[in-house]
Amino acid sequence: MYQSRLPNFIKKEFPKDEESYNAKILVRAGFVDKLMAGVYTYLPLGLRVLEKITNLVREEINALGAQEIRMPALSPKENWQRTGRWESFDALFKLIGRDKKEYALGPTHEEIVVPLSQKAIFSYKDLPLALYQIQTKFRDEARAKAGLLRGKEFLMKDLYSFHADQKDLDSFYEKVSFAYKRIFQRLGLKALKVEASGGTFSKYSHEFQVFLENGEDEIVYCSHCSFAQNKEIFEENKGYCPLCRSFSLKIGRASEVGNIFKLGTNYSHPFSLKYKDKEGKENLVLMGCYGIGISRLMGVLAEVFHDQDGLIWPANVAPFKVHLLALFGSNKKENRKILERARQIYKKLTALKIEVLFDERLDKSAGEKLVESDLIGIPLRLVVSQKTKDKIEFKERKKKKAQLLGLSSILSKINSLK
Repeated sequence: MYQSRLPNFIKKEFPKDEESYNAKILVRAGFVDKLMAGVYTYLPLGLRVLEKITNLVREEINALGAQEIRMPALSPKENWQRTGRWESFDALFKLIGRDKKEYALGPTHEEIVVPLSQKAIFSYKDLPLALYQIQTKFRDEARAKAGLLRGKEFLMKDLYSFHADQKDLDSFYEKVSFAYKRIFQRLGLKALKVEASGGTFSKYSHEFQVFLENGEDEIVYCSHCSFAQNKEIFEENKGYCPLCRSFSLKIGRASEVGNIFKLGTNYSHPFSLKYKDKEGKENLVLMGCYGIGISRLMGVLAEVFHDQDGLIWPANVAPFKVHLLALFGSNKKENRKILERARQIYKKLTALKIEVLFDERLDKSAGEKLVESDLIGIPLRLVVSQKTKDKIEFKERKKKKAQLLGLSSILSKINSLK
């Protein structure tokens, strides 16, 4: 893409009305725009990142054998009354239509997916079943001041599984857990599996937490074993780990990037979701639900991968793999040569299916282009200028030093980038 064709939402300073770093940097670098507290527009660069995260998550969930659907965001009050959450879910957005009926904007979709599944589940032969969607959710957050980490409107992957017995539910639960670990590893995130309260969903659950300096949660964890609990449910003891008995407990701040719940019959019971076993006896279906905040992940990545100059996107979710800059001087004749050489490099890279943002703008100084490039955080930067002569300046965003290389050497480095 030619950068001159990209709307320039980049700002010279951080926005003054944002508290969290992820919101400050994503707004300044032109990835999102704030409409109001907890609600953002995803701009061209931001949407590319969001879609890449979405596709990565989709690949892993599809590999579980789950089927993708898309459920309505709007649902009737009656479904929420059946589960008791019309009154108990304090972040539920409620509205009244012109027909005087009351509706909810979906913060989650148990109340919709269970009656939907009743149209497909009749016998043990119809189980197990796993349905998921990637869809916008709405929650009336009391304090939406953490940027993309806690929004009133956000993109989420929610997966629901249906089982005939506990053994099958337990087995699928572990498979999802491993899939989540793969997802976060592919994103370059070190996510800790943490035991937590199930909230309105179930008695207990597991969260996947990434340590952040300004994280919203406190995690009690052991540096010697796998023990980790959300501090809200941690039972105080004499300071030793309840799992390995070592005195190695620590407390860290973190942000949740995913969660998994064994729902059991909590939602199948209110809707009488049943199946007939081999003997023809009716049984309640057991359920699990599994969420990943797609837009929240984008915010977490911004919090984790940055330096004093701007963002440093992991290669597999960066808006582009390469940022190609043509830097011009005062000599117009020389500038034409620089531009033509940079165009040829751009054509060769795009012909090889390499995603390139080409900054060919004539009205921006070399200094402005370099500052914006660091701010945007594309993994690789190539510079063509009078100083580079017949070479190309190659620099990885996460490294300090640049190299002068030929195009063939650069292609080898691009292909090896993870």
